[in-house]
Amino acid sequence: MSRKVLKSLVAVAVATAPLWAVTLQQLSTAQLTGDSTAIVRGTISGSYTALSGRTIFTHYTVQVSETWKGTSNSTADVAIPGGALNGLRQSFAGVPVLQVGQEYLLFLWTGSKGPTQLTGLTQGALAVQPGAGSQLMVSRQATGEIMLNSLGRPINDQPVLLPLNTMRANVTAALAGGSN
Repeated sequence: MSRKVLKSLVAVAVATAPLWAVTLQQLSTAQLTGDSTAIVRGTISGSYTALSGRTIFTHYTVQVSETWKGTSNSTADVAIPGGALNGLRQSFAGVPVLQVGQEYLLFLWTGSKGPTQLTGLTQGALAVQPGAGSQLMVSRQATGEIMLNSLGRPINDQPVLLPLNTMRANVTAALAGGSN
């Protein structure tokens, strides 16, 4: 392969690389809370995939045990872009895969049209798990995607691990007008 062809291939790969990536804005708890139309704690009881336009969405059914913001309902349908349908698979950077049977704290957003989705993609889904003693914890892994802080500067995302009661206090403060 000639050097000129190799340089052209590298140039095309570099030019199209942003098409495969996503840039996330780092959101504080206050921003997640403010941007969400609902915040619920619940367990994923099932999932299915559906096509919306040209995008496959995986819809997760959440059995809601607690509502921290928004209208209380016993279930919620959360649509996340990506999934497999009729032999086709779509995946999107920055999008979590939720597990049936797992309990989560979910920051959700519903627009005037369209399905309910996660606020902040991976930032809006925190697994609820047992901690020391009877304390429950919320956690999420750091995303490997590019993340920008509020000044637009690239940063490394950090994993989240804190007591559920601390997160509840942070959300309550944000709802009352405080910041976190």
